[in-house]
Amino acid sequence: MSPPVAPPGWSRWLVPPAALSVHLSIGQAYAWSVFKPPLESALGLSGTQSALPFQLGIVMLGLSAAFGGTLVERNGPRWAMTVALLCFSSGFLLSALGAFLEQYWLIVLGYGFVGGIGLGIGYISPVSTLIKWFPDRPGMATGIAIMGFGGGALIASPWSAQMLESFGGNSTGIALAFLVHGLSYAVFMLLGVLLVRVPRHAPGAPGTARQATTGPQVSANQALRTPQFWLLWIVLCMNVTAGIGILEKAAPMITDFFADTSTPVSVTAAAGFVALLSAANMAGRIGWSSTSDLIGRKNIYRVYLGAGALMYALIALFGDSSKPLFVLCALVILSFYGGGFATVPAYLKDLFGTYQVGAIHGRLLTAWSTAGVLGPLIVNWIADRQEEAGRHGASLYGLSFVIMIGLLVVGFVANELVRPVAPRHHVPAPKEAAHAERQQSESA
Repeated sequence: MSPPVAPPGWSRWLVPPAALSVHLSIGQAYAWSVFKPPLESALGLSGTQSALPFQLGIVMLGLSAAFGGTLVERNGPRWAMTVALLCFSSGFLLSALGAFLEQYWLIVLGYGFVGGIGLGIGYISPVSTLIKWFPDRPGMATGIAIMGFGGGALIASPWSAQMLESFGGNSTGIALAFLVHGLSYAVFMLLGVLLVRVPRHAPGAPGTARQATTGPQVSANQALRTPQFWLLWIVLCMNVTAGIGILEKAAPMITDFFADTSTPVSVTAAAGFVALLSAANMAGRIGWSSTSDLIGRKNIYRVYLGAGALMYALIALFGDSSKPLFVLCALVILSFYGGGFATVPAYLKDLFGTYQVGAIHGRLLTAWSTAGVLGPLIVNWIADRQEEAGRHGASLYGLSFVIMIGLLVVGFVANELVRPVAPRHHVPAPKEAAHAERQQSESA
């Protein structure tokens, strides 16, 4: 399936809403915690078991993006969005069946494995198309779309909670909520499938593929042989690890920090803090990525990593003495977390060109899968060990915050080492590029 080419006069500003319809849908993944308590109650699960569908979904996001990136580039955004729609929606329908039959393995298979494939393919589906439409503002364009993934939970969380309240928190009510999710997201994602267009190859037209493909071009397979790819892998992994370390444990973390003070944090206030973090995550994706178009990609990552380390240091030193300081620093860190995701496609475009940037982006997202395990593991494991040693409050997190600062410094150094890709890695000319693409397609 190939998307229709945009007719003359087609507005490129119709493409970001098409991408946004997919990203707002798959962004539901960040609202999985709404289903955890009712699943634990209805099916007798532990907290670790109820987290498994989400964890598997994030792992499959990285793997499917990495292995499916070349297919996305070859078949185009409409094919990719269709695959994402079918997998993500089917994942909810399988989960609905699993909840109704009280077979938890079906929920893990549906939401985690099948739905996770939809997450990965859907996440990278619009990237190269947006960059080709907006060669003048790639950071802003990808930021608009990827903003949806960060903000999807702002819609999904209250919507899911309301459905569970209406349908009930038993297995039947959960099944109905999954069913409504699957059908509703299928319709919403279909809007993106029908609306997406690729640019015409008209010389001089704004935002066309021809305009976007000037400059160095590197294939996905060749990109893996460059130090730049692996340096960016480290940069993304360190930035995501630092952000997800707070995001995954946000509510209990702020509760612990102020548990021994005269103004402890209530459950309601902790939930509000989580909502604020989601908003900062979303705002950072469009705000910081747009800023990168003005100051450059390397400079914006200097901000993410350098200022991020400073924010962690302020929380570690003074966070338990000032709620506004704690909240402000956490919001800045989460804005950097979201901004890092939204900026990296444009960074890849600057280094490797638009030739197979979607496939390269997919391979780079394995850094997300790694960070999705690493960040929560550092914070939770150290907090558990500190609690066993008799510590409490903010002291549960001191060591993990020092580790996060160290990781951000590693990412900062890796970003400083990024240089332009050597000419020997470039695709030499259009004819050779077509031949290289055929060879890669045959070997894929």
